[in-house]
Order: sequence, then C-alpha cells, then structure tokens
Amino acid sequence: MANLRLLLVVLLLHLLISISIMAASMAFNYSDALDKSLMFFEAQRSGKLPSTQRVHWRGDSCLNDGFSQQVDLVGGYYDAGDHVKFGLPMAFSVTLLSWAAVDYRAEIVEANQMGRTLEAIRWGTDYFLKAHSGSNVLWAQVGDGEADHSCWQRAEDLTTARKAYKIDSSNPGSDLAGETAAALAAASLAFQPYNSSYSSLLLIHAKQLFSFADNYRGQYDDSIPDAEKLYPSSGYSDELLWAAGWLYRATNNHYYLQYTVDYAIDLGGTGNAVRIFSWDNKYAGLQILLSKVLLDGDGESYASTLKQYKAKADFFACAYMRKNNGYNVPFTPGGLAYLLPSNNLQYAASASFVLTVYSDYLARTNAMVECAEGQVQPSELLQFSKSQADYILGQNPESMSYLVGFGTKYPKRAHHRGSSIPSIFFLHDKVDCVQGFESWYKRSEPNPNVLYGALIGGPDSSDSFTDDRDNYEQNEPTTTAAAPLIGLFSKMLSAFSSAITSVSSALLTGYSTSNQPPTSPKPQKTSAPKESSVHPKSPPLPKKPAQEDHNPPPASIQPVGSPPEESPAEQNSSSPHTSSPDHPQGAPAPSPIPGDYVYTQLLSSAAQKPPVQYLLLSALFLISASANL
Repeated sequence: MANLRLLLVVLLLHLLISISIMAASMAFNYSDALDKSLMFFEAQRSGKLPSTQRVHWRGDSCLNDGFSQQVDLVGGYYDAGDHVKFGLPMAFSVTLLSWAAVDYRAEIVEANQMGRTLEAIRWGTDYFLKAHSGSNVLWAQVGDGEADHSCWQRAEDLTTARKAYKIDSSNPGSDLAGETAAALAAASLAFQPYNSSYSSLLLIHAKQLFSFADNYRGQYDDSIPDAEKLYPSSGYSDELLWAAGWLYRATNNHYYLQYTVDYAIDLGGTGNAVRIFSWDNKYAGLQILLSKVLLDGDGESYASTLKQYKAKADFFACAYMRKNNGYNVPFTPGGLAYLLPSNNLQYAASASFVLTVYSDYLARTNAMVECAEGQVQPSELLQFSKSQADYILGQNPESMSYLVGFGTKYPKRAHHRGSSIPSIFFLHDKVDCVQGFESWYKRSEPNPNVLYGALIGGPDSSDSFTDDRDNYEQNEPTTTAAAPLIGLFSKMLSAFSSAITSVSSALLTGYSTSNQPPTSPKPQKTSAPKESSVHPKSPPLPKKPAQEDHNPPPASIQPVGSPPEESPAEQNSSSPHTSSPDHPQGAPAPSPIPGDYVYTQLLSSAAQKPPVQYLLLSALFLISASANL
C-alpha cells in the first residue's frame, strides 16, 4: 500500500511538472510586456527629461517649443518615428492610457505599474494644460510635418522649424478640442484617488474644452492645413459625443449624458455601426462607454437610446467574432485582425483593448453580446483579445514579437530616428539633416538603441513581415499603437498569468490539505484604489534619394538601449487614401483574407503535447486515489 501511494505521488509530481511546462508555453510574460510598453512612452518624451527616466539613450529636446509665439509648449510626446507633436493622436493616446488606469486600477497596482502609468498620463496632460492657453484656444501642433520628414535626426539635434499651430474661436477644431477634453476627463478619474487637486484641475480644463468644441464647431485640419497632410480628420461628431461620455463618467452630471442622448442621431452615435476604433474614429469606444451606463442601471430615463448605443457596441464586437452576417473584420491566415494595410497592429490592439473592457462590463452584469448569428459570451471576447495580444507577442507564423525588445526575436530596424542613430551620450557630434539619411537611415545593421516596448506596424495580410527601416508601413511605432497595450496587458496578466501559475499550487494544496489539518488563512494585503471610418491621406512624402555614403558610421556600434527594470511585476469618409511615412494610418478595410479564422494556435512545441485538460484530470484522479489509500 505504501509503495502504491509513493508511486501515485511520483506520478502526480510528474504531471504537475508537465502542467507547469505546458502552462509556461501557453502564456507570455505579460508583466514584462506591460513594463516595456510603458518604457516606449519614455522614449517618445519631448522636453526636459526627469531623473526617473529609464531610457538612457534619450536626452532633453525641443526646450524652446512655442517660445517664438509667446507660449510654453515644452513637453508632450512625439507621435511616432519623427519629432512633430500632433495633438489629436497624442490626446487619443492619453485617453486610452487613462481608461486603462481607471478600469484596470487594481490590476495595474498589483503589477506595481500604477506610478509609471500615471507618469505616462501626466507627461501628456501637463502638456495639454499648457496648450490650453485660453478658454477657446488650444495649441494643436508643434513642428512642420513635411520639413520634419525631410530630415533624419535625433530629437536632441533638431534643426527643423518648430512652428506651433493653434485652434480658436475663429479657427475651430471640435475634433481636437473634443478629444483633448475626453483625455483630460478620463485622466481626472485616473488621478482622483492619488492627487485630487490635480484631478480637479484637469476636469476644469476638460469642461472648458468641451464647451469650446461644442460652441465653435469645425474640423481642426480645416484650420490647420499642415495637419491634414498627416493626421486628417474625417469629422468631429464622434469626438463631441466621446468627450460628453467621459465628462459624464467623471462628473456624474446628467447634462453630459443628456447630450449623448439628445445628439445620438444628429452626431451619429446610434447610427454608425463601425468595425474600427482609432485616433480618428471614436464611435466604438463611445458605444461601449455608454453601454456601461445602461448595464450598470444608470440613466434609466434614457434607456431606450442607451440600448441603441449597446446595439452598435454589439455590432462592433460581433464583427470581430465573425457573427455579423458577413460584415465581419478580415483576418490573416494566422489569426490577426487585419483592418488596414499600413500600421495595422494599432487597430488590432485598440480593438482588443476596448473588447476586453466590454467583456468586463458584460460579465459584471451577466449580460451577453447579441449578434445576428447568435449570442457571444463575455469570456469569448476576452479570449479573442488574448489571441491578439499573444499574436503581438510572438504566437504568429513568423514567431516574431512585434513588441520591440520583448522575447528573443523582434524587429531590430524600427523606422524611428532616435533609435536608429547612436545616443548623444555615445556619438557626441551633432548629426545634421542629410547626414542622418546618408549615415544612419540607409544602414542595414540593427538600430543601435533598442526601442523597448514599441509596437510597430506589423505584418501584411498574409502574416509576412520585413524588418527594414525603410518599410514604414510595417516597421514604424506610434503612441496610438502602444497606448491600448497598457490596459490590454494588465488584464491579460490578471486574467491568465495568475490562473496559470495557480494551477500547480492549487493541485498541490489539494493534495497536501487532504492529509493535513486545516490552517487559518493568511491575512491578505490590500492595495491603494487603485468604421466605418477611413480618412484620406496624402501621397507619401518623397524620401531622400540614395547617395554615396561619404560619412560612414563607426564599423561596430553595439545597441545601447537601457534594459528595463525588473517589475514585480471606420468615421464617415469612404475616400481611398494612401500612407505617409511616419504616419502610416492606412486605407479602406480590405476584402476578407482567404483562409480560416484562427483565434489562437499553440506553439509548435506545445501542440505536440497532451492537452492541459487531460493532464489536469489525470492529476485530480491521482490526488483522489492517493487520498483514499
């Protein structure tokens, strides 16, 4: 009997080891992915860098922005691989960062990343407070896009003009002012448990900007033609509703909820059924945000309109679950949501984030997604989001992590000026405009600075990817791509990593407690409170012609990226458009890609192993058998 029991124990241990190995092969280190994603925002900082800066190859830059026009516009973020500060994508990025900090406060605190998340948000909101220099004035952009793209320089060496552009009552921009109001309102919620006075300040500016956006209506790129070349707006209706939705959540003032109801039809909130959520199209996010109001039982007098918002939120979700009577999102053969040919991963990431949020709203109220082809459980939305997160991190036909610096195989030649030229602390000589192209842009070697946490454009419709610095459609990172990752990875870390790591301990506990007296539970630590939009694009700006390299770079330059610290952790335009270097936003959604839809696939090594469920059942059987001996 004793020998039999010993044999069962050995078999049980073998099974537990197998389960642990399989679990490890099925889950990525979401904690590391979260930490690195936050590092990317540090790499994109403009202005005077703080002492807490972890990206050590960066230095101070653009310290006189706005001064020639008697306004302080130092700070904020460079949007992509260039050095223009565009207000619309910056504000959208901050809105998503704040949404993560609000809805996934406990998860981010548990991952020990709330401090850095709030830092990333505040780097944007402090800039917005400066940019909002009058009740009806908002500085929209710093730098000239065309001039900036004609140079390949480090931010610290910039020689291009830093002209600033603004919107005001004579030159309105309801889309930009509305998005900035949404960002500040969401950020006020994020800071409320930690810095109530700063939260209140943000909310004051958010209210003023919403009034400005609503009272002086117009598109910001009509007022600022330079912005139209790179970040054109397809309309401002969604941003007005989006801002009102966030202001309602931040203030609980029914004036803002009434606004989303009164203008639901006129501004397209309940009429636009979309498949894309982006810096230009906020309808899906709005519809999910207002679905929460309905699901939570608030705004009962507006239930009829809120149900219409939820129906459109369901349409968005159903498109990704392929239950929309054919009006579905296309997918690559490897399972990636494929919306636009240029910088597609930002759209897949944004959709995954908002569907993760939606799955939580539904789950808390025991609700489901109502699709044309059947119902969808909240858990199915979460599993879909996991499939996209895992695709990004390496579970794809290329076995490539599209998050720079994550894993062992990732893009080494991101289309990013600062990453591609050695740090000023290594190469002290100034790199001028043309020299950057000649000496560094054309090099075939990897970038000398690792751009940790950058989510690049990603593969094409057949899952193919070319790691080439000139390949800006696939290889340029943006803040709008990185921002949804904070909430996405936080939820993945909480929902999946903890579940996997607890399998073995739960089984071991089950085995040991069957033979030992019960013990008192240990006290738990408590934590602090924790489409159809497509927009026209200009033709690509001309690249510098290939020239003989008269200034060859040093023969051997090693990457000097600063390793991250270990953490405990569609709107209404249907115009075709082309891409522009540094702002690869895309074109109308393509025809469905041939091939089966794949949610997720096990890595080839894991695919040859027995299913985890089988091993778990076997382990449970052995536990039961040994307990009865």
